[in-house]
Amino acid sequence: MSRGFVKEDDSQQPPIIPPRAALPPNTPNYVTPRGLELLREELEALDAERSQAEANRDNDTDRTRQLSLLNGKLSLLNARLASAKVVDPRQQPPEEVRFGAAVTLRTKSGGKAGLERRFAIVGVDEASVAEGKVAFVAPIARAVLGARIGQTVPLQFGAREELVEIVGISYDAGT
Repeated sequence: MSRGFVKEDDSQQPPIIPPRAALPPNTPNYVTPRGLELLREELEALDAERSQAEANRDNDTDRTRQLSLLNGKLSLLNARLASAKVVDPRQQPPEEVRFGAAVTLRTKSGGKAGLERRFAIVGVDEASVAEGKVAFVAPIARAVLGARIGQTVPLQFGAREELVEIVGISYDAGT
């Protein structure tokens, strides 16, 4: 059949909806109060974008595709919000690394001795390496969860193991 008899709309693929950050099966969706606030801000922004797309009548094909994408994103976000379990870091035990903690590690061996690293343990949607925020399901977070100041824990970096000491734990309200 000649392409002259096929509608262009029929050739479009459904939009690919990017997945949210991975949360292992049967794992609670822990979020900090700030993480919940960020999810709600994202919901407002997507709702506004959807309203704008609905009002745009310039190109029905583009509009339909954009609305499909936005509705898919909204569906995933609403599911994540519905499963959110808020954990207030200020309610955590100050002497132990738990969800919401800002942790400072010092390398003892296996790497650059004396090197200090600091990161906060947050929910999967709030994690950002650039901001020093690591998801609670990340290997480095799991390695230090439950540790106390002065305790040495092993970190695995591929084939190399590094021993680090927990030198600081804080639960900042802004986490």
